[in-house]
Amino acid sequence: MKRGSEYGLHRVIEPEGCLPQAALRISNDMTLFSNEILIDVQALNIDSASFWQLSEVSGGDRDEIGRRIMEIVAERGKMQNPVTGSGGMLIGTVAAIGDDLQTDLQVGDKVATLVSLSLTPLRLDRVIRVHHGTDRIDVAGQAILFESGLYAKLPHDLPEAMALAALDVAGAPAQMHKLIREGDRVLIIGAGGKSGLLSAYAAKEKAGPGGFVAGCDLAPDGGDFLLQQAMLDRYFACDATDAPSLMEKALAVGDGREYDVSVLVVNVPGAEMSAILPVRDEGTVYFFSMATSFTKAALGAEGIGKDVSMLIGNGYTKGHADFTLGLLRRYAPLRQRFADVYC
Repeated sequence: MKRGSEYGLHRVIEPEGCLPQAALRISNDMTLFSNEILIDVQALNIDSASFWQLSEVSGGDRDEIGRRIMEIVAERGKMQNPVTGSGGMLIGTVAAIGDDLQTDLQVGDKVATLVSLSLTPLRLDRVIRVHHGTDRIDVAGQAILFESGLYAKLPHDLPEAMALAALDVAGAPAQMHKLIREGDRVLIIGAGGKSGLLSAYAAKEKAGPGGFVAGCDLAPDGGDFLLQQAMLDRYFACDATDAPSLMEKALAVGDGREYDVSVLVVNVPGAEMSAILPVRDEGTVYFFSMATSFTKAALGAEGIGKDVSMLIGNGYTKGHADFTLGLLRRYAPLRQRFADVYC
């Protein structure tokens, strides 16, 4: 076996000098290098912004969504939506391990990759089923995990579909738990989705009884579950792309006070200022949405004179997989909600 770059540089076809995520095309030849892992893929969890875009241009037709995904993978050697630039993650079974790779994995282990499909060499033989509402695509194919690639062994005590849904967004609740301090006022924009659900639990757990957690989403009933479980103090319905209206409503439910931390987890573009406007000077804005324009965010904050720290939604932070699966284990209602919606 030949040895490749730990970051997958040997897989880049064009343009030269790029890392695999930034490349237009990478090699999805499944011949294994000595420091790679070969995975038999069972399912893809497409990034929410990407799935929304694919669904929009396909008119919601499952077969058309599947066909477009097959086309993207065939052209690029990876699942990277050319419009959003984002990918997702996968679950599968370890088929082979390179001779030079030091790992705790064994052939036959079921894993979830914790690196984006936008940099993962992928070959799809067929799309079996497209699941609307969960962004999951059942497939047959293979993928390569680089030496630097992160993964999590699928837990035995949680259903695979539940673990896939949670691990896909594990960075959001784990980062929120790190950012928030006891007593903080927190705003979650997109509270009705899986990122929002997990972030609300993480925020309420960390902010404690003296904190205040508000959430919003497009649907009037989008916060019912979290309100019933006392994981939100207040909820309001609002279009996240209408920043002035969202700021007005966010301040109204919070007794006119600005927030210490906001997180944007919606899957549509144009919501940057909604996350910035309600936050106090020297507060923190966390952009987990892959639909975010960081140019709009940076220049928008400058334009309104907001001195806030803005964080890019890195899907990885140390311990994020264990933390997020731990939320499901600690909170039975959250676990049941994920079972009802994502399994």
